[in-house]
This record gives sequence, C-alpha cells and structure tokens, in this order.
Amino acid sequence: MHLIAGLGNPGPKYAANRHNVGFMVVDELARRWGAPSFRSKCKGELSKVAVGPEEVVLLKPMTFMNRSGESLQAAMQFYKVPLERVMCVHDELDLEFGVVRLKIGGGTAGHNGLRSVIQRCGAPDFLRCRVGIGRPDRGRPEHYVLSDFSSLERVELGVVLELAADVSETAVLEGPREAMNRHHGRS
Repeated sequence: MHLIAGLGNPGPKYAANRHNVGFMVVDELARRWGAPSFRSKCKGELSKVAVGPEEVVLLKPMTFMNRSGESLQAAMQFYKVPLERVMCVHDELDLEFGVVRLKIGGGTAGHNGLRSVIQRCGAPDFLRCRVGIGRPDRGRPEHYVLSDFSSLERVELGVVLELAADVSETAVLEGPREAMNRHHGRS
C-alpha cells in the first residue's frame, strides 16, 4: 500500500493558493483513478483506491500546513504504511512555476509542512513530489505562498497538475527512479 499526502490548508479561503497545490494534485489523482469520495478520517480527508495492482491512500491533511505531520502520522499508523511508501506532494519555491521534480528524502528548505512531517514521522526519508511555484520578485515568501496563482499561471495550472499526477502515478506503479527518468525532462 502507498500513501500520497497532498500538503495544503483546509477551507475555501486557501483553496486556490499556491501553498495548496498538493491538495490540487491529490484531487487530480482521485479524479484520474476514479477514487471514492473523500471522507474525514485521521485528521484529514482521505480516499483509498486500487491503482493497477497497488492500493493507494490519498490524503489531504486538515490540520493546516504547519501541522500536516499529525494527519500523515495518523494515516500511516492506521493503514500500516511504512515511511518508504509515503509520498508528500507540495509546493516548491526553489523550482520555477511548472517544473515538477521527484526527490527521495532531504531537508525542509524552510517548508513548514515538510518540517511537521519529518518531526512526526521521525525521518526525512519519504518521497517528495515537488511542484514548482517559483519565488516572488519582491515581498515575503510567506505572503506569496498564501496568494492565489496569477491569471497567467492559472492558464497553465491544469497541465502542471497533470504532470505532477503523471509523476506520482509512475512512482507508485513503476518506482521513483523510473518516474525521475521518464518525467524530469518535462515541464
């Protein structure tokens, strides 16, 4: 079994924020895979679906970004998913908008959602699907991530979400190395 957690903030106020791109990718995977409706469980919204021979739990933590690890840890314990079968999908300031990269382990790069996951799960050795949102030209990154995508970005956002879903799907069905080899040249 795999667990894919899209990191974000709950509620309509945050729905279109750059920080919520993880939720958006998980919603795209649920649509693509015909997953059952999300239900409240493990301090989040989750759905469990069969993808080929694999079972996948899709999770959107409802604990707010800075406490994402609480929900993820609860889901890991309930479904008995080891850390090496966990993927977090999150926004990445250090990648240009539209770039999607898979990474195994690593630090937080100042991302409070990742910090919470590492603190609650005890190790950084989970898979990350990093969805580039770019850095702001001016202003504070905290304000930038909590703002909506620009009108120009919204035109391309659907393609970016599909790419992140492609990367995630390949990682689940064929492994992270194959996903990196196949998709890292795309943007």
